Amino acid sequence: MTQIDFGPAGLDIHFPGWEASMAGRRTLHVPLHAILSARVEPGWTSEVLGMRSGLVVSGFRKLGTFTHPSGKRRLVAMKRGMPLLRLVTDRREAGFDEILLSMDDAAHVAQAIQGSLAR
Repeated sequence: MTQIDFGPAGLDIHFPGWEASMAGRRTLHVPLHAILSARVEPGWTSEVLGMRSGLVVSGFRKLGTFTHPSGKRRLVAMKRGMPLLRLVTDRREAGFDEILLSMDDAAHVAQAIQGSLAR
């Protein structure tokens, strides 16, 4: 399962084992200044994510890079039944417009990020 570490320098996302090949990377560091907003959603999003490079197991798991027809680029690691952390990021700094991560403690991480952004 995707691991997330948040600290003063920003967010580190770790894709273990086979997830790294689906995500196209083993890690991603998102500097704090590149995070524009963070919010938690109750779970799986059914919005159209666009063309993908990665894995989709219909209704259960989405993992990889998705590019919407509008050009919005997202890094996605979603699993049904888990809260979703949605980060809006500066694409020039993070490589993505949004990052969508399913995680048990999404509310806690979103709150910590929002607190850091308010300073």
